[in-house]
Amino acid sequence: MKDLEGRVAVITGAGSGIGAAMARRFGGAGMKIVVSDIDLGAAQATVATLAAAGVDAIAVRTDVADPAQVDALADAAYARYGAVHLLCNNAGVVPAGRHRQVWEYPLEDWHWSNDVNFMGVVHGIRSFIPRMLEAGTPGHVVTTASVAGLISSAGSVTYSAAKHAAVRVTEALYAGLIERGAAIGVSLLCPGLVNTRIYESERNRPKTLQPATGTAAESPELAAVADQLYRSAISPETVADQVFEAVIENRFYVLTTSAFDTAIRSRCEALLERRNPQFASVLSLVQSDLHPQEKSS
Repeated sequence: MKDLEGRVAVITGAGSGIGAAMARRFGGAGMKIVVSDIDLGAAQATVATLAAAGVDAIAVRTDVADPAQVDALADAAYARYGAVHLLCNNAGVVPAGRHRQVWEYPLEDWHWSNDVNFMGVVHGIRSFIPRMLEAGTPGHVVTTASVAGLISSAGSVTYSAAKHAAVRVTEALYAGLIERGAAIGVSLLCPGLVNTRIYESERNRPKTLQPATGTAAESPELAAVADQLYRSAISPETVADQVFEAVIENRFYVLTTSAFDTAIRSRCEALLERRNPQFASVLSLVQSDLHPQEKSS
């Protein structure tokens, strides 16, 4: 999809971070933007920024975990603009207590992460793709997954498992649209570390999914490390530029860094060679993502 002027983009999780950056990038290319976020105030703030730049945009509060709300988002987009050409299933959350072992996570963490990070993508596909196919015009879909959906380790498993599922369903979407001969491209965004507020996700956790034992807090030491790492990470604007290029080029895989390539390759080779996997330290991978010059020196 190369001609973006006057076309319509729907972006979930666009109240901040990568979603807001994508809204600004595609809006700057002449697209009309539907800014969706569970935090209506944040969505409206993004719209205000877009409007100040002359971009036609609206804000729609949406909890992507609720299929009825995603249907309502589609209704709002088509009611206002009559079409949707670009769908960015971007909303995501990371439950706190990321350094628990897999058996230690409360069920509420599993449900919340799966509902947003995986089912949010499914809901977007179900609500928008039939209408986009019916229109018969060129379009594109972007799934924001993660490098966590391509590698494995002991940590952050509720998030990573959902992202693995998001990768799989996006590959299925890509294959299905090719089988259909549809003029709709697909991109799978797998960011490494990005300077966003995703590790403040607890601010948006539904009350119904609060763990009975309370939300786990990170140790002060780990919290300080996470803060330092995220302040040093690449900007959402850099990621938005990469997504923009992928849409224009109709490119499926969008990895924001090569720092995890060795871990991805090792996992794939272990599968093919039928040998037990060996998982690298995620912290070391993240640090190499932030300091690539040290890796190459």
